[in-house]
Amino acid sequence: MHNPTTFTIFAPMTNNHKIVDYDAVLDAKFGKEGTPERARAEEAAYSFYSGQILQDARKEAKMTQSELAERTQTTKSYISKIENGVITPSVGVFYRIIAALGMRVEVVKPVY
Repeated sequence: MHNPTTFTIFAPMTNNHKIVDYDAVLDAKFGKEGTPERARAEEAAYSFYSGQILQDARKEAKMTQSELAERTQTTKSYISKIENGVITPSVGVFYRIIAALGMRVEVVKPVY
């Protein structure tokens, strides 16, 4: 769902500090919201971000990729691909990773 709030940022490719509409930047780079191109870009961003969260949690747990792979019945290469956003794990593997890191997933219904 599109958030009607307009975000402003400094244009990353200019030195004149013009403020731009961030939605316009995303539209120009990844296509309009609702298009297949934008959906693919968002999916890639979610994969990368999720991988970074898992990598940070693994490092905080002082665990190597090999140790995490062993605990989740996967491979070091597979863990690396997840952490780098190359692949998105299945729900089952995701929950095994979360459990191996001593974390939990909480699904909360919004209050209206």
